[in-house]
Amino acid sequence: MNKPLSAGLLEGAADRYRTHQVLNQAQPASHFNAFSGDVVLRAAIEREAPWAADRCAALGALAGDEQVQELARLANRYTPELKTHDRFGNRIDWVEFHPSWHELMSLAWQHEVPNLNWRTSEAGGHCARAVLSYLWNQVEQGTACPTGMAYASHAGFEAEPALAIWAEKSKGTIYEFSRREVGHKPSVVVGYAMTEKQGGSDLRETQTTARYAQSSDYHGATAHWYELTGHKWFCSVPQSDGFFTLAKVDGGVTCFFLPRTLPDGSFNRFFVQRLKDKAGNKSNASSEVEYAGTLAIRVGEEGRGIREILSHAHLTRLDFAVGSAGLMRQALTLALRHTTTREAFGASIAERPMMANVLADMAVEVEAATLMSLRVARATDRMRTDEHERLLARVATPAAKYFNCSRAPAIANEALQCHGGNGFIEENPMARVYREAPLNSVWEGTANMMCMDVRRAMIRDPRTIDAVFDEVRPLSKQDGRFDALVRATERLVKEALNDEFLARPMTECVARVLQAAELMRYSTPEVVSTFLGTRCPGVTGVWGTMFGTMGTTLVKPTADRIVERANVAA
Repeated sequence: MNKPLSAGLLEGAADRYRTHQVLNQAQPASHFNAFSGDVVLRAAIEREAPWAADRCAALGALAGDEQVQELARLANRYTPELKTHDRFGNRIDWVEFHPSWHELMSLAWQHEVPNLNWRTSEAGGHCARAVLSYLWNQVEQGTACPTGMAYASHAGFEAEPALAIWAEKSKGTIYEFSRREVGHKPSVVVGYAMTEKQGGSDLRETQTTARYAQSSDYHGATAHWYELTGHKWFCSVPQSDGFFTLAKVDGGVTCFFLPRTLPDGSFNRFFVQRLKDKAGNKSNASSEVEYAGTLAIRVGEEGRGIREILSHAHLTRLDFAVGSAGLMRQALTLALRHTTTREAFGASIAERPMMANVLADMAVEVEAATLMSLRVARATDRMRTDEHERLLARVATPAAKYFNCSRAPAIANEALQCHGGNGFIEENPMARVYREAPLNSVWEGTANMMCMDVRRAMIRDPRTIDAVFDEVRPLSKQDGRFDALVRATERLVKEALNDEFLARPMTECVARVLQAAELMRYSTPEVVSTFLGTRCPGVTGVWGTMFGTMGTTLVKPTADRIVERANVAA
């Protein structure tokens, strides 16, 4: 007996919808702890700041929390909007954000990401805070900009008695998005507005001018107020409570601090001209601003503004080196989760020999970047009391900023390759990480600026050169490949001092030798041997230009163990 036509249609429909069954899709990177699962971070905190382990674990849990990951997605999907006027026509120069941004900012402040080192009396505060920043950069990078600037700003506040209230408020842990005057706020968000159209990184070309207005009491101290006139080409986080900025007084570049809200509760003359439409960092507002009779407090002496602001630069550069390492770690975590939970050709993607080569190569690079950035944080903790640490920090900080920030895009690109097309859609966090990756290399000084700074420091104070080689000398004669790297670095340093053309390869060698030394001190023999066998002079032919091109110095079982060590989300 023939089946009714309707029955055949229903069976056909059922067959059709069987093709809609979702199979062999990678699992999201969630339900993990980015600190507790990371053997490199755990060991670093155990060495340098064991008192901070619980704080780090609490923050690490956020990186693997699905709800927090959704906050990050929403903050980048619904971007900031400039509001120049209120509905009554009053000029307000304010920025509106999606609620997710404020939730993320609240979490960052609650977990002491901007200020742990300024709040604690325990040893290793900068290193502990660096780990928090590393973890936060795996949560959401746009909010990592204001946390990093708040971290650096405290050093500027400490140097100026009139800003003592800002130094205190910068240690607060309750985020408040409002325009209340500083005296009424539990904490503050701080920005920097330095760069102008004509000068870029050359701050000596500042065209903004300042004219002395008055000296008056400001929260119990005498503040010297000036009127500023000018235009800033890049001002990040324009909704901040205040800004460090530069202006010329009688031709001398001078540092100022500009409160958004004045002591009488009125709004300062701070005109936001437009928000920048950036390639990445979408959740964070960056802007062009204009000063016209804008009031600001002088910080330091007239004409010494660049020297004053450079006292903060060490901390911002450290934070960028740490932040880029954290972004690299997030890219690696996403790649590992995708390749270990999706199959191809009868096995997980991660088990395929070529992919094992790629993942192990990336894991070695990320661990080296992480340890180098934490070494700079350790030097920062000790630089006021230890001359070696001060001299080492002077060159290691820009070297680490240059190298980590420049390597982050390469890691992000390879991590995206691990995902294939799935990584190139906005629903996947990999797309956001990929767009974010180049940013740190251009903020607070491009790659060339960092290499110039390393070279300039060595020329001005040759003891910085001694500090680099004193740092690595105790490891000599343990591995011939490391010794060859040290010799190559010594040669390039000498040659670069005479020829700026060689500043980049010299700085790269300095970064690599510091990475190698930290790996030899704290990593496994397998990671150390892989690093030395692929990234040192004289090993050409066993490591190519791309990740995953490690040659005969590595076999797949070793690569598998390196990958297992790196897998925080397993």
